[in-house]
Amino acid sequence: MKTIDFISLGCSKNLVDSEMLMGLMEANGYQCTHDSDATHGEIVVINTCGFINDAKEESINTILEFAQAKTEGRIEGLYVMGCLSERYLAELEQEIPEVDGWYGKFNYKQLLNDLKGENYQACEGKRHITTPRHYAYLKISEGCDRHCAYCAIPLITGRHQSRPMDEILDEVRQLVKGGTKEFQVIAQELTYYGIDIDGKQHIAELIEQMADIEGVEWIRLHYAYPTHFPWELLRVMREKNNVCNYLDIALQHISDRMLARMQRHVTREETYELIRRLRDEVPGIHLRTTLMVGFPGETEEDFRELLEFTKWARFERMGAFAYSNEEGTYSASHYVDDVPSEVKQQRLDKLMRVQQNISAEIEAGKIGEILRVIIDRQEGDWYVGRTEFCSPEVDPEVLIPVTDANLTIGEFYDACITDAEEFDLYATTRL
Repeated sequence: MKTIDFISLGCSKNLVDSEMLMGLMEANGYQCTHDSDATHGEIVVINTCGFINDAKEESINTILEFAQAKTEGRIEGLYVMGCLSERYLAELEQEIPEVDGWYGKFNYKQLLNDLKGENYQACEGKRHITTPRHYAYLKISEGCDRHCAYCAIPLITGRHQSRPMDEILDEVRQLVKGGTKEFQVIAQELTYYGIDIDGKQHIAELIEQMADIEGVEWIRLHYAYPTHFPWELLRVMREKNNVCNYLDIALQHISDRMLARMQRHVTREETYELIRRLRDEVPGIHLRTTLMVGFPGETEEDFRELLEFTKWARFERMGAFAYSNEEGTYSASHYVDDVPSEVKQQRLDKLMRVQQNISAEIEAGKIGEILRVIIDRQEGDWYVGRTEFCSPEVDPEVLIPVTDANLTIGEFYDACITDAEEFDLYATTRL
């Protein structure tokens, strides 16, 4: 059977889709590689992102690069899946005829049928984990019902669909058998889990049952929504030692005027109260958020409110981005993109400078603390690991000298923090 090179672009939810398809391919005799530096497979599958302009541009450029490789005879087949092709299928088929097959967000398994024919093994649930074996992303739902004014994701993924709880827990058990210890629980809207099943939020129940599975060492929660937050989840975080004191909750803005225009269905006062309660009920919790600048109509006063909120909230982790006009969204059809690009960039830079100072102070405050660290890899003279407060790829890492001890990748160690930079910690295991 031929070798298939997979290239995953965009978010970790896309990565899970790639891993599922790779597992299915391998169960049917194909050899699969992922994001290889030098493409050597006969077939290339690109899993695309179609969320914002930069992501769409990266996806299109990647497709064009491999379309050229096919024209030159360096690969035999080129297939595209994911959000970009879900959103722009008709246009892409016409513009890039070198692609042998286009698949959307949900019908990508048809690729195997097209390659192999109808006589293939289904092997549902089998995944080829592309991350280090000790951690994995766990997708618990698809789609989103929120319809924020700026967001194209509901246009691509459709309505929220929760996976059955038993199916998720079975996947966790299988991953644990394969050596996974740490789970990044992901969804477009984590706190909505279960609403489409019986009208109730079941995220707390799901996480509590996950935490009771033997071998699950860390559970980290991503992409919560501030409205109708399920407070029972905080009890689970307090009571279960393997549920990390970490929550990723995108807030976008704080100005009441901006929140209303964004259709976020939350107010400034409710947001402040949410942060207070999160910190009160889970002492030591680390909050990651995402903020937006330059939304249509954003004034200097709106932006000053956002700056003051950021200084008050002191988020341990924060990302920010400038608004981009996305066709098909409410804001694109109802608002004028009236904040000049240079003003957007100035506001973004100023916001991130404030956050950098906050991050540096928070990380420096950890010096002298003894924290549990998992080792992800070795780079030169350093072991590179993370604490429970750090998600892979996006958060600070912990650097431990190789001369310190003979550490094992994927194992946990107690480490004393000896120094801190803006986005990295230094530690020793010689306690």
